[in-house]
Amino acid sequence: MIDAFLGTLAFALGACVGSFLNVCIGRWPHNESVVSPRSRCPRCAHEIAWYDNIPMVSWILLRAKCRGCALPISAQYPIVELVVGILWLLAAVHYGATFAALRVAIFATIMLGIAVTDAKHYLIPDGFTVSGLVFVMVTSMVAVFRGEPGPFAEPYDALVGACAGAGAVAIVGWLGEVVLKKEAMGFGDVTLMAVVGAAVGPTRSLLVLFIGAALGAFAFIGVVYPVVKLRGAPRGDQIDLGLEAPRAELPEVPFGVFLAPAAILVLVWGETLIAWYSSQFLGV
Repeated sequence: MIDAFLGTLAFALGACVGSFLNVCIGRWPHNESVVSPRSRCPRCAHEIAWYDNIPMVSWILLRAKCRGCALPISAQYPIVELVVGILWLLAAVHYGATFAALRVAIFATIMLGIAVTDAKHYLIPDGFTVSGLVFVMVTSMVAVFRGEPGPFAEPYDALVGACAGAGAVAIVGWLGEVVLKKEAMGFGDVTLMAVVGAAVGPTRSLLVLFIGAALGAFAFIGVVYPVVKLRGAPRGDQIDLGLEAPRAELPEVPFGVFLAPAAILVLVWGETLIAWYSSQFLGV
């Protein structure tokens, strides 16, 4: 357990990192720099002063409106800041003031950025995956010297895991393309699984794919499909006139939205899940 000061510090630091993550989410899909220019309103280009850029607090004080043009500020900004703050707090609570806690917090932040960006733009920028892969590989070597691997794979397993994760999702994408006669998996999913595989190793990377696919199937069957069917149902006036409702097409569902949370889950609790499954169903 950690004391209140360390927990508060972890949450505050995470919220600040979340503020920067919003910049990455907003700029990387458009190939813009996250270093310059300064943060600005995407509508009126008004530069945001430091006192208008305090995580969550400024959004509330500004009443969710830009100081320059008074247009609404998306709730995405405080939500991402809050979630990242909570992720950093949970990492500190679970692992204490350790190098492992910092690695888990940063990895979870990268995964959240990928999930939000993929949901908004159907795109996983290289900024997330390249920096994520470099971060995981470098810190895996640092952890060996520190004697503090935490839940991450060690360097050799990280290398094998990156190849296994990327290769597995590439094969799944190829098979999907053969069956569906169209692209079933973007290259961003391949690079994402390289990062995930490097973090969790080859065995757990397959578990990430399974859980991600299960989450995606549940969301599609339980949410997306019913909503599309309801929107495509004929209205009363159409029934009276004998008209058919316009055919509602099923939207594409970005896989990264489900792989990212699955990666965090497996990183922290993957070994526990594998042990439980082995004891319950394999008798090991």
